[in-house]
Amino acid sequence: MSKLKNDLFLRASKRKEVERTPIWIMRQAGRYLPEYRAVREKADFITMCKTPELVAEVTVQPIDILDVDAAILFSDILVIPEAMGMEFTMIESKGPQFPKPIRNEEDAKELKPVDPYVELKYVMDGIKQTKDALDNRVPLIGFSGAPWTLLTYMVEGGGSKSFSEVKKMIYNNPKLAHSILEKISVAVTDYLNAKIEMGCNAVQIFDTWAGILTQDDYEEFALQYVEKIISGLKVKKEPVIYFPKGIHSRYGRLAKIGADSIGLDWNSDIGKVRERIGNKVALQGNMDPTILYAPKDRIRSEVKKILKSFGKGSGHVFNLGHGILPDVNPEHAKALVQFVKEESKKYH
Repeated sequence: MSKLKNDLFLRASKRKEVERTPIWIMRQAGRYLPEYRAVREKADFITMCKTPELVAEVTVQPIDILDVDAAILFSDILVIPEAMGMEFTMIESKGPQFPKPIRNEEDAKELKPVDPYVELKYVMDGIKQTKDALDNRVPLIGFSGAPWTLLTYMVEGGGSKSFSEVKKMIYNNPKLAHSILEKISVAVTDYLNAKIEMGCNAVQIFDTWAGILTQDDYEEFALQYVEKIISGLKVKKEPVIYFPKGIHSRYGRLAKIGADSIGLDWNSDIGKVRERIGNKVALQGNMDPTILYAPKDRIRSEVKKILKSFGKGSGHVFNLGHGILPDVNPEHAKALVQFVKEESKKYH
């Protein structure tokens, strides 16, 4: 494989020395960019995910426009349940929907094993075309949803405020929940291995709904499966990032699951988390995405605050504490990237 022109993100994710703190932005290929919206006018979201040329085009856009230090493959976490046999639709006003959610053993029996090179071939083709388009400028991140987060969508049938259906399942039929989580874990492990084999330079596991569980339930229904996936990844040189949103403790435990980097949401103090877990893992994050609505000088002061909180040395990848919002001014995203590049040099 040819050498990357910019490998700051990979080095920082492995806590190696860097000249400055690297930055990429969750959902950086997205609706806040007019260039993305122009592509989106030609195709609906699911068609975009399944068209390798469009995947490559929108994945590379933020590299050209924002000059971030890593690309993240344009896709969706819910391609896995779809590959397992569930009907998946995306409704503009409602978001992702599974018209036939899993509620019992009969429903669960219909889930199929996944061969990522068959059912998810379009993702693999997207990786190939994106790698060609990137031309080794920056690393490419592949991602997956974590088993717990995928289970919530599969059982609820979409997003939820109360998560009552999935909670009913784990409390009334934990055996069924575990059997589905096991199947999802196998699919995710194979999927991430395939992504790495196809040329992804790092992988991120998104656990969007980690924060809805009690600490004990998080350990039982979420974390043990993430640990299993990480231990099942064949290639160990590519960084593995785990991003559990909404958990405000357990960071000491997360340092031991085998991930190279832990993503933090904006409710955590990055300096305090670093103090607690020492230099066992890199940390990614963690600016509140809504600060991008603020004037540029306020964005710069927030960047300075987070960099100062993390302190000197490597092991920090600057990011937002969740995805960039669709109505953010792209000029503010560009400014954020520039401020991180300027302000972080003194910490290295």
